[in-house]
Amino acid sequence: MLAPVTTTAHDPYAALRLPDFRRLVSARVLYIIASQIQGVVVGWQIYELTNNPLALGLMGLAEAIPSITVSLYAGHVADSVPRKRIIIPAMIVLFLCSLSLFLLTKPAGRALFANQQVLEVPLYVAMLYVVLFVSGIARGFMGPALFSFMPQLLPDRALLSNAVTWNSTSWQASAVLGPAIGGLLFAQQGKSFAYGVDTGLMLVSLLLFLSIAGRPLPPREGEQLSLSESILSGVKFIFGHQIVLAALSLDLFAVLFGGAVALLPIFARDILHTGPDGLGYLRAAPAVGSVLMAIWLTYSPLRRGAGRKLLWAVAGFGLATIGFALSRSLALSLFLLFLTGVFDSVSVIVRSTLIHTHTPEYMKGRVSAVNNIFIGSSNEIGGFESGAAAKLMGTVPSVVFGGLMTLVVVAVTAWRADKLRKLETGTK
Repeated sequence: MLAPVTTTAHDPYAALRLPDFRRLVSARVLYIIASQIQGVVVGWQIYELTNNPLALGLMGLAEAIPSITVSLYAGHVADSVPRKRIIIPAMIVLFLCSLSLFLLTKPAGRALFANQQVLEVPLYVAMLYVVLFVSGIARGFMGPALFSFMPQLLPDRALLSNAVTWNSTSWQASAVLGPAIGGLLFAQQGKSFAYGVDTGLMLVSLLLFLSIAGRPLPPREGEQLSLSESILSGVKFIFGHQIVLAALSLDLFAVLFGGAVALLPIFARDILHTGPDGLGYLRAAPAVGSVLMAIWLTYSPLRRGAGRKLLWAVAGFGLATIGFALSRSLALSLFLLFLTGVFDSVSVIVRSTLIHTHTPEYMKGRVSAVNNIFIGSSNEIGGFESGAAAKLMGTVPSVVFGGLMTLVVVAVTAWRADKLRKLETGTK
């Protein structure tokens, strides 16, 4: 057993001093940048082909349905099989999905998939959805395995809070770079080149994950459950903890109603009158705010009033979303999206810290799977909700409605979840 790392309470780089943790963060950064490039290009491509807001919403649904379907079983697997054995196959599938999107931009590639070099628009769009569907399955398995693998790389539990913050910071930093890179590559070099970069980054990420030493599963402390009981145990655990449940519910409904990311291609082209590069900046703006706030919280972690600050942050997210919907200036829209990222970062870090500190190691895969259903898939389902609402109500009214619903969710949570409201710190 490794000896605890000697560190000080104020060392902001403690987790980054561990080689395997650095490799994990680097692999995750490349994987997320690749995914964000892919998201920008596929979103613009589908809207360009269909001119239909609902088609953008279906993009999210194509990934969310398989991810939700496999999540609970994936959590059980992550607590039953060494986590690296799940991460590597999932990354191989994601690499192949990126490669497929690249090949579909080439006549030879289209002939390989459909035996014809020129595809009708409905068939082409359907094939894009199929690739997203398969990637959703891989992400459904990847999420719980990666979430529960990260703490195993830490020889000292005292490093957990620092590791969670850096994990979030690296995610947000890569989410800043990915959309901007994707938009610029698409605008200047075309979708084929952008998908090629996406594929290359996925491959390098896979190689980095392969370089991390595997870890055995933590002992299950006498847990003896059937398959069905094991699959459902993560759900029972979360519903038995009011603070964790309230934090997850708050984030779920805020993302479900308040997100406007799925509609950014419409705002970029039809409302703000910019191109793919502008779309990349719009996609990156929330992540810029998130990463700056995450860095701030690395040096000044939340120690007092974490629950109240979480509620105020989600309320701020809703207000900034409403402002973005009403803006007709690209600069103002970028600033308001930046603010949504600032507020969202507080929620992400508080929620992640709560789950990691309150969940036993041997259950983290299953609990992470429920978190993935609550939060991860809510982004995609929120995208579908945004697309459907935009189709029914119009783009701007649908986003204003989503922001207002976020404020309602905050008010109800503050009223009903007194333990979260009174929470002083994210740790036990």
